[in-house]
Amino acid sequence: MNLVYEEGGDIKIATVQSASGVGDAESWQATSLSGKKIKLKAKEVWLRFERPDAQAVMDEASVLSKDIDLQLLWDCAPDEEFGLVDVSVEYFGAQASVPQKVSLAIALQGAPVFFRRKGRGRFQRAPLEQLQAGLAALERKQKELEQQSNWQKELVAGIFPEVLKSSANQLLFSPDKNTSAYKSLIAACSETGESPAQLMIRCGAIESPLAYHQGMFLKAHFPNGPRHNKSVQVDQATYQVAIAQLPVAQAQAFSIDDSGTTEIDDALSVTELADGCHRIGIHIAAPGLAIAKDDPLDQVARSRMSTVYFPGDKITMLPDQVIEQFSLDAGASRPALSIYVDIDGAGIVKKDSLQMHAEMVPIAANLRLEDLEHLVSEESLFDESATYPYRKELAILWASAKHLHASRQVKRVANGLRAEQLGVIEPNALARDFHFQMKDIDGVRRVEIVPRQRGSILDTVVAEWMIFCNSASGQMLAEHGLPGLFRTQKGWGPLRTRMQTTPGPHEGLGLDYYAWCTSPLRRYSDLVNQWQLIALAKHGVTAKMVAPFPPRDATLMGIAVDFESCYQAYGEYQDRLEKYWCLRWMAQDGESKKVHVRHLKEGVSRVEVVPLHIPIPELAAHPRMTRAEVVASDIDLLQLSAAIRVLEIEAKLESVEKLTEAASEIDISENSEEDASPD
Repeated sequence: MNLVYEEGGDIKIATVQSASGVGDAESWQATSLSGKKIKLKAKEVWLRFERPDAQAVMDEASVLSKDIDLQLLWDCAPDEEFGLVDVSVEYFGAQASVPQKVSLAIALQGAPVFFRRKGRGRFQRAPLEQLQAGLAALERKQKELEQQSNWQKELVAGIFPEVLKSSANQLLFSPDKNTSAYKSLIAACSETGESPAQLMIRCGAIESPLAYHQGMFLKAHFPNGPRHNKSVQVDQATYQVAIAQLPVAQAQAFSIDDSGTTEIDDALSVTELADGCHRIGIHIAAPGLAIAKDDPLDQVARSRMSTVYFPGDKITMLPDQVIEQFSLDAGASRPALSIYVDIDGAGIVKKDSLQMHAEMVPIAANLRLEDLEHLVSEESLFDESATYPYRKELAILWASAKHLHASRQVKRVANGLRAEQLGVIEPNALARDFHFQMKDIDGVRRVEIVPRQRGSILDTVVAEWMIFCNSASGQMLAEHGLPGLFRTQKGWGPLRTRMQTTPGPHEGLGLDYYAWCTSPLRRYSDLVNQWQLIALAKHGVTAKMVAPFPPRDATLMGIAVDFESCYQAYGEYQDRLEKYWCLRWMAQDGESKKVHVRHLKEGVSRVEVVPLHIPIPELAAHPRMTRAEVVASDIDLLQLSAAIRVLEIEAKLESVEKLTEAASEIDISENSEEDASPD
């Protein structure tokens, strides 16, 4: 005997091997057509038959089921619940064969729109209204499948469907995986072996690999786009009240930045005192005077946390109009938070002379590194015939910067680190600063990457005095019990350098206190610290009572965590786009390019003339700083990879290795300060 039953939604037939029980309690040991041993109970069986052969019945029923007219079957079925045998008489007549009955079972089981399942082998036809709605849905589904198939064919052929062009970015970066558009894209990718990004670039829906890298970053960090809401501005009444009572500084300040800097948030001044002494002023742009905690501008800054820098462009933390209002541009007095300290005739800082004021600072000049750096040397600073601007002031700042640097090195050595040498000490060292410039030449976009060695006199002057400002700010916050966002570095391991709300040493810089405060126009940590410092400047010992963030403030702790995460993500994006443009530079003159590299560690090397790190397994066993000539080919700007073939391995550069090892002992970004970063 053979039994018809349902398993997993499919109609199956099994041949009985043995039986037990009677009536509703009857059960069988049977073998399915696939050879599986099963046990069936009476209530699970739809139909029993002796002949014809089970396999022949299933084969014939499968063919017949495709010709079943479901609408006619629905018309034939009674309104009340019915069984398989009942409806087979209505549809095929009293002499319905076993294959015909099984074909009806297959049809009924596969037509939930027409028939509701009421139990094993039991059905009831759907109400007319539900049937009509279900058929309409099936028709829509069929049209969707046809549309999906057409889109898939177009995508495979390299044509992006016109109707999908307006949602191309969403389809790639934030897709709804249940839509026909996404399903057709994935099906096309499976057919061609491409990734969605590769296929959409080939179809012209995404402009280039660069657009893909930018789109992924914007999706994660700027889902509403990088533009600022023009309605969010500084309230002018609040601004006027904030600056009305500020005294005018008795100093003429000047800034030192590269020509691309638009957010000028720090400047220096030198004022002559009696007995050959001088007063040094570090003046920091003060948006914190007009931006209050939790106001709309604060919410904008807190959501962004920092200006995002990358080759060719940037995304500012604050709106351009706000930056213009507070940037220390020459030709006017600007609100600033100033830290003053006196130095003696030898350039040594008098520690007890430290003072801080909120004031209007006259900005006399914005010096540019490109115009001045090549003129400034140890000799020219003290040459009365040298005519470049602020020579005397720079000479004083340089002399004191050397003392500040030497003082920090004493503590570095005490912390178990090597002392850093001052200035450019190795002309063959790998450059760490680069200027990326994109140009359109004869309709072709080319990139120029110009290296710049750090360590010049102007670099050192700016870096040392900004480090001093951050250190002095951290010290003042700590001494008055005010929390802030302190940058600390202690011990070893992945959490060696971190942001925290309580003071701590920065061993790499050789400082007891360090709190970022010199870039409030482009880093939220600095704006937060500025609020705390403004409270201290205005209220002194009672600052804790009025400061925006009291001790152990949970909000401040959350800001520290969010800032660290966001700042790291922005840095990774900058590295990613630098790698993209470096590979573009390597590919723009042909299919392959010869370059020299230096081995760093674990098979990773860096191209000498651009900041591109690439894996070269052949160099893994060679000493650090081994130099090699390689050729790069098969450059993939989407995967950011290239095939590297070693042409010649040269000698290890001993002097450069010592320099690089010394620099690697600390987090380089900590010692270079924000003014050495691209603007």
